Amino acid sequence: MMKKISIVFLQAVIVLIGIVALVILIWTPLTEGRATNLDAFSIYSDPFIWYVYVASITFFIILYKAFKLLSYIGQHRVCSSSSIKILKSIKYCAIVLSILIAMAGVYIKLFHNLEDDPAGFLAICALSVFVSIVIAATANVFEMVVQHVIAMKAENEPAN
Repeated sequence: MMKKISIVFLQAVIVLIGIVALVILIWTPLTEGRATNLDAFSIYSDPFIWYVYVASITFFIILYKAFKLLSYIGQHRVCSSSSIKILKSIKYCAIVLSILIAMAGVYIKLFHNLEDDPAGFLAICALSVFVSIVIAATANVFEMVVQHVIAMKAENEPAN
């Protein structure tokens, strides 16, 4: 019972993170420095904003896969090939996300308005890349553990 409550709680946290991220993606362009005097069409036609939206797809895939993995844990199916596929997907999405965030940071560093200070944005990029790499490494470790458990189960099952 307690395990089920914990899983539901973690799934709710994942949904909440997704909602907050979506609100930030919609709200931030409206309040960003160069967009304060622009209309909504001009703001959302900016190629960099579109890049951020496309890059964020990998973030939402990670959240979806984590939600799905938690449901497998709740169903006692964590030691399955489906879980390994989910963990691989999370790992690869986190790697892609870290690359996309680093590319956004490089773009802003090279092409920012000279009147703007990109230090805050670059710090957020660096932190986000670090978090993405930690997520990829964690998913990789869990993937290896699950593969090891599956291999141990296969060795210990009696041959028919």
